[in-house]
Amino acid sequence: MVKLTIVGRVNDGLPLAQGARYVNTENDNFSYYKQQGEFIIKEISRGALPPSKMTIRVDHHSFNYLVVNGICFITLCDSSYPRKLAFHYLQDLQKEFDKFDHSLIGKITRPYSFIRFDGIIANVRKQYIDTRTQANLSKLNANRRQELDILTENMSDIIERRRNSEIFETPATPRTSSQVWGSPRLEAITLIWTPIAIIAVVASVLLWVSLILTDDFLTSTL
Repeated sequence: MVKLTIVGRVNDGLPLAQGARYVNTENDNFSYYKQQGEFIIKEISRGALPPSKMTIRVDHHSFNYLVVNGICFITLCDSSYPRKLAFHYLQDLQKEFDKFDHSLIGKITRPYSFIRFDGIIANVRKQYIDTRTQANLSKLNANRRQELDILTENMSDIIERRRNSEIFETPATPRTSSQVWGSPRLEAITLIWTPIAIIAVVASVLLWVSLILTDDFLTSTL
């Protein structure tokens, strides 16, 4: 069955709406799956996942997502739930979503604040609870010879790629200017002239010592 639904904006990965909680809290961690759904939307937003549709396996469930016009529709279903039916569900949500003014949706700034769509998600979901209804059987039997050209991947592999990318994307620690010098320019000038000044001081000391030794020598010979 359809257990979790999230609608998100792809350009910034912001979750806009969600369906009611249908995950059994005694056996399943709802917050865990919700965070993974949000993670998937973020990965689509950063270009790490296909910007169209995909199935992602996780535990005994599957995430299915559909992206249309910059909006991601994602649902979590039992692994036994027909994938073809899950995508029909997402397509129905997309059609309902397109009835709203997208310019207003683009102004949403707070997560899950498009609560007007939450009720629509609940209504559409009711049509897909029983896979044996005549309407759902017709959807499953339509184009039975046509294979769903949908990429399938495991969540663990996606998370591992994300971790590896974070390692390579981590910038080197910027070199900060010494607090002693106060500014990079002053520090650079100091680094250039300090060795020269040291050499000059040493040369002056050596010259002074040599003059003293010369005076002592001349005095002793008189």
